Amino acid sequence: MGRALRVSEIFHSLQGESTRVGLPTVFVRLTGCPLRCVWCDSAHAFTGGESMSIAAVLERVAAYACPTVCVTGGEPLAQAACLDLLVALCDAGYSVSLETSGALDIGAVDARVARIVDLKAPDSGESAKNRWENLDLLRAGDEIKIVLAARADYDWAVAACRERRLFARCPVLFSPVWDSLPPRQLAEWILQDRLPVRMQLQMHKLLWGEARGR
Repeated sequence: MGRALRVSEIFHSLQGESTRVGLPTVFVRLTGCPLRCVWCDSAHAFTGGESMSIAAVLERVAAYACPTVCVTGGEPLAQAACLDLLVALCDAGYSVSLETSGALDIGAVDARVARIVDLKAPDSGESAKNRWENLDLLRAGDEIKIVLAARADYDWAVAACRERRLFARCPVLFSPVWDSLPPRQLAEWILQDRLPVRMQLQMHKLLWGEARGR
């Protein structure tokens, strides 16, 4: 509980992505990320932030009186104390999810946490950073998220899911890059190919645009 974290922001909003979309959620956004995806929408979390103990984070989270917490970034697992924070949140009785880039090992994450793991498609500029070993660690309560910028990304994602039998492992979510791939186009491709995926939009952006803390 005494280990310090660098925290970019803590805020209360609606979950805009994942199978938890629409749920009131407290977001704990940690500072720092080793990736630089072309379409990143949280670059403000790369640097800065506030040094906080895990106890201080728990106190701030508790003030919102919300049972659902999402630890995100940046890349939260880039900070070793993130693992301790996840344990502490679970021990406190919260329903906890972790949003991670998929580039770092998820094996040590508390089993009570729902792990939402990105696969980086080629147009992200970071597909070489995918840690494919993570896929073997996924459970039914975890999720795979793939953000797509173009048809080539979509074809890559479909091939990866089929070759690695990801559709049968856990929920798979396809998401269009905001202001890049038209959502209707992605929807048509999914329907044409009869894919067992969940298409998602970033609901928080539909509601609040690019506003911070939302």
